[in-house]
Amino acid sequence: MYPFFYDPTMILIIPALILAIYAQYKVKSTFNKYSQVNSQRGMTADQVARELLKEKGISNVAVEPIQGRLSDHYDPRTKTLKLSGSVYGKSSLAAIGVAAHEAGHALQDAGNYLPLSIRASLVPAANLGASWGLPLAILGFFLQSQFMIGLGLVLFIGAFLFHLVTLPVEFNASSRAISLLSSGGYLTARELMGAKKVLQAAAFTYVAATLVALANLLRIFLLFGMRRDD
Repeated sequence: MYPFFYDPTMILIIPALILAIYAQYKVKSTFNKYSQVNSQRGMTADQVARELLKEKGISNVAVEPIQGRLSDHYDPRTKTLKLSGSVYGKSSLAAIGVAAHEAGHALQDAGNYLPLSIRASLVPAANLGASWGLPLAILGFFLQSQFMIGLGLVLFIGAFLFHLVTLPVEFNASSRAISLLSSGGYLTARELMGAKKVLQAAAFTYVAATLVALANLLRIFLLFGMRRDD
């Protein structure tokens, strides 16, 4: 038996959390670094995003500013590309890289990119699993309820699958961004390296988040096994 407030699986999450903290530091420091470097061409990030969409014949996507820092995203429901204050209207390599990445998501949506569709369908399950999966499992462990742990496991699988399918979606959007920026001559070869570093750092945060989700999924499996053996 374990003390009531002791969860023996907590040790599994520590390395993943450390990696996630480092990933957040890395993306912020890399973004800040290349926010100080402006492109030679001088186009702002929102202008670049509009041009990229126009080149691909996409005319139904609006590019708008949004509050927050690094809150940039593409909303497939409203067909809107939202750029934060550190990106919209800025001509830095970091801003252009992020804007091109979000434009990549719009291109995925227009082309019915399958992983993007799968991720969208997983949103309800992911929200439910992220909110209740792990708490239910841990509470079930303390209350010695195999049913609660099993329910938490089922719920959390939805959250883990969301993180897993997010990886190809994000990697593909970044790949499209770099390719478009290069072929369109928006950035020089040297500038592309800076934009690529920003996007690689951002991708690292998704990898870290997936590893955190995996560690928590393993925790629930172990909790389930522990109570089954009692």
